[in-house]
Amino acid sequence: MSKIYTLGVDIGSTASKCIMLEDGKNIIASSKVDVGAGTSGPIRAINEILEKTDMKREDISYIMATGYGRNSLEEADSQMSELSCHAKGAYFLFPNVRTIIDIGGQDSKALKIDENGMLENFVMNDKCAAGTGRFLDVIANVLEVDIEDLEKLDEQSTQDVPISSTCTVFAESEVISQLSRGTKIQDIVKGIHTAIASRVGALAKRVGMKDDVVMTGGVALNKGMVRALEKNTGFKLHTSEYCQLNGALGAALFAYQKANK
Repeated sequence: MSKIYTLGVDIGSTASKCIMLEDGKNIIASSKVDVGAGTSGPIRAINEILEKTDMKREDISYIMATGYGRNSLEEADSQMSELSCHAKGAYFLFPNVRTIIDIGGQDSKALKIDENGMLENFVMNDKCAAGTGRFLDVIANVLEVDIEDLEKLDEQSTQDVPISSTCTVFAESEVISQLSRGTKIQDIVKGIHTAIASRVGALAKRVGMKDDVVMTGGVALNKGMVRALEKNTGFKLHTSEYCQLNGALGAALFAYQKANK
């Protein structure tokens, strides 16, 4: 019997992610392009996977798009909401998941999942950049450090520096003022992580947190941010190497269900 290959494409505001599944259970390849909706990013992410696997478009049984720009991908056979895809992807990786905390480029959300991996409830913050990957990008720019270095700097912090504002514009001013006072960059970074954890933690508590708690989105790769959220919520957070590709994984799983019908 021939194998079924499906693609899930998650078109975010700041990145395009793609995952290929074989028979709805084996992750064959993945890709991430650092530009999102309204750009060539989604097509580049798909082409990267086809090149990696030496396959053609006609070898793919079904393409499912999700994310902020899901309706813009003409190559997709259909679209699915990112909330459903995040629930599906996290349940595949962590079958005991009951709560998902997702910090994306432009929004953060908390999802409550039942024992079958179905979405029960969610809370979303998409009105303000605070508590998102964009917020961390802005702060990293002010501090003149790479976003990848935030985790290491957080580890080197020796004291708590409260960043009281959760508004990106005011927090930026607060960071500049801390720098002018001679506050160590390491302590400022930890303060920023704590401020974001306070905002996102409040979101997660509103949805009703239960173990297992899984963190998804690119920010989950920053262990300093994970530690700050664990401290704020009192829950251990499970992460995966696929945390940033979680939405694409869920879309590829839904694509398999469609192709199998």
